[in-house]
Amino acid sequence: MSRPVTILAIASYEKGHAFLRQAKAEGARVLLLTSLSLKDTANWPRESIDEFFYMPDVDREWNKADTLKAVAYLARTEHLDRIVPLDDFDLELAASLREHLRIPGMGETTVRRFRDKLAMRMSAYEASIEVPEFVHILNHARIQRFIDKVPGPWVLKPRSYAGAIGIQKIENTDQLWQALEQLGDLQPNYLLERYVPGDIFHVDSIVYEREIRFAVASGYGRPPLDVSHHGGVFTTALLERGSEREQLLLEMNRHLLAALGLVRGVSHTEFIIGHDGKVYFLETAARVGGAHIAELVEAATGINLWAEWARIEVAGGKTDYQVPAPRQEYAGLLVSLARQEHPDTSAYTDPDIVWRMDKASHVGFIVRSASHATVQTKLAELAERVTRDFWAYVPPKEKPTS
Repeated sequence: MSRPVTILAIASYEKGHAFLRQAKAEGARVLLLTSLSLKDTANWPRESIDEFFYMPDVDREWNKADTLKAVAYLARTEHLDRIVPLDDFDLELAASLREHLRIPGMGETTVRRFRDKLAMRMSAYEASIEVPEFVHILNHARIQRFIDKVPGPWVLKPRSYAGAIGIQKIENTDQLWQALEQLGDLQPNYLLERYVPGDIFHVDSIVYEREIRFAVASGYGRPPLDVSHHGGVFTTALLERGSEREQLLLEMNRHLLAALGLVRGVSHTEFIIGHDGKVYFLETAARVGGAHIAELVEAATGINLWAEWARIEVAGGKTDYQVPAPRQEYAGLLVSLARQEHPDTSAYTDPDIVWRMDKASHVGFIVRSASHATVQTKLAELAERVTRDFWAYVPPKEKPTS
């Protein structure tokens, strides 16, 4: 291609700065389509963006029909080679744009398997991957048969939100039917799943031409659902390399991504090892993990998932792509809401702290060491100290806000 690759990045929320910088460094022409409400507030890396375009939004939600028209109009003068969603909430829109304009990349059917919790569970189940028993909130007789067969508690999950947003733990049948009554016509947008107590893990991967080129497994301190709904400090840390758990999760991740059909890109996948000893698939996404997991991975390995995703998009399956050799260190991440608007962490002077969060009403750290045991010890000490000095709790939101 004599001209540079043109990438249209879509971002209803501000994120993906490293992607934009790396895409520009790779020689791409970088266009950004973002929310009009961010025009005067977002701190985008403007030196890496050739042109900005804005969509009117209500709470960061765009009118799909208007967006299709706007991007089609843009395509009259721009040769769009890639359309890349920088946030989980933009995946379906990007897929629709690719389908409409016949631009290469993940289409609507494949995106469903990385965005729709029902579709990804069905695909995993069909590939003989263990998943907690589930039922679509659609036919009430089928739901009744499910709850008669699968004892509670259960988890009521929206099919398309990310993380713990909108999830409810349901203890009994009366609570379930009351919750479904409140949902009304939105019921088909949900699924019900057996609640599996256990430890939650995530695998973050880089895939090129269906081959996993890089993957790292980590374990949450407390399940994110528990932290979101009951308070506490969020932590996660890399698992010990070569351990039985790490190898089991990496193999299950490989099987899953092959079954779901990820050709190239990045993924964030969550599993649970239940108290029954079984490993269950929970959910996956074809994007970089949130909650500063990208910073965690980079601290331990030197691999920036956002930057590598940009390199993959520029290569596009047409040229070779190799992941840089990763460092073999360990890292742990801690994030908490803070009761102070601007928490002072200057007293936290441990030399193993390599990253600090800079966000109002939040506190966060990453610790790094060549020793897995050291990271675990330091993370536990930080969690206890942060709980005492800063921790605050706000009930979870029903919809995304940032």
